Amino acid sequence: MRLIVAALLLLASLSPRVAAAGRPAQLVIEDNDFLGPGGSDLQSTIPLLGDRNVRVLGFTVVVGDAWENAASAHLRRFLEIAGRGDVPVFDGATLPLLDSVARMRVWEAQYGTIPWKGAWGGVGSIKGVPDSQPPVPTLPEGAPHLAASSERAADFLIRAVHAHPHQVSIVAAGPLTNLALAVRLDPSFAQAARQLVFMGGLLDTSMESVTGNADYASDFNMIFDPEAAHIVLTADWPRIVSVGNVSNSLMMTKALMARVAATHTPLTAYLRQYYQALPMWDEMTAAVAVDPSLVTRSVVARLDIDTSHGMDYGHAHVWPPSLAPKAMDLRPVVIVQAIDTTRFLDSLVHEAQAIGRNP
Repeated sequence: MRLIVAALLLLASLSPRVAAAGRPAQLVIEDNDFLGPGGSDLQSTIPLLGDRNVRVLGFTVVVGDAWENAASAHLRRFLEIAGRGDVPVFDGATLPLLDSVARMRVWEAQYGTIPWKGAWGGVGSIKGVPDSQPPVPTLPEGAPHLAASSERAADFLIRAVHAHPHQVSIVAAGPLTNLALAVRLDPSFAQAARQLVFMGGLLDTSMESVTGNADYASDFNMIFDPEAAHIVLTADWPRIVSVGNVSNSLMMTKALMARVAATHTPLTAYLRQYYQALPMWDEMTAAVAVDPSLVTRSVVARLDIDTSHGMDYGHAHVWPPSLAPKAMDLRPVVIVQAIDTTRFLDSLVHEAQAIGRNP
């Protein structure tokens, strides 16, 4: 009888998500350019915060879709609304390693308009954009009271992976500048992590940019800081996963948001208020990172980012191992081609509704 009671107590102490899914608890850091309010960048936190099987060590913020200081403010306000002010936020790079507003202007004049320029003009013109980040504007959702950590993002990333060797998954859903800084500051950083799962590496999308949405067909996270992407993707991670083209296959629709908002919480009210009809780029990246069984089809290839300042600057290239350039530190990358969409969407709804209600 004592053994039975002990077994029951042990089961009760486990998260029901762990017992049901049979997955061990995971440690995660997400690095992103948290444009807000609402949208894919901030919604990428849902598969992490809403899964009781996941412990988020922190969020690191990088310039990209938004200026870094505004992205940090949107994220911190989001965490307050979600009731997750316990998760620390670490501010990071405010500019790419090498590229600049002036250089992007020159590139566009030579090679054509980049459809989405993030902080440097969005879907509009880069003309008049300041060379460095301006003050944080007034936020529609209100200014955060939660402060960012005084520790810089790259330093936190290094500290965290060494505190938990080979256990931390890095989810990178923005430009890879913070991670490149960490790699350069500590050459053992990448190898000490568990894996890198990143949103980027779009392939063979030239025709899609003509016949579909050019913004969705561009590889902004790589284009915004190609040098950082090259540094990160040639570092010695134990495992690299690219969630590129496949992430355009699912949209955040009004019907899906209505499912999320069917359970009323401060967070679901926020999500509904700031709903955006966008592909689920970053949500899918985070979900695949913590539950790789979602992937139903993938291929392994060598992948790198073009850093020559020409027509293909920032574009991804892939090779089979037999044809890949030699002595260039190219790593095997798992390129996701399809996922279990029904299970992904059902989980996202459940997780969005659970945030703020989990004990």
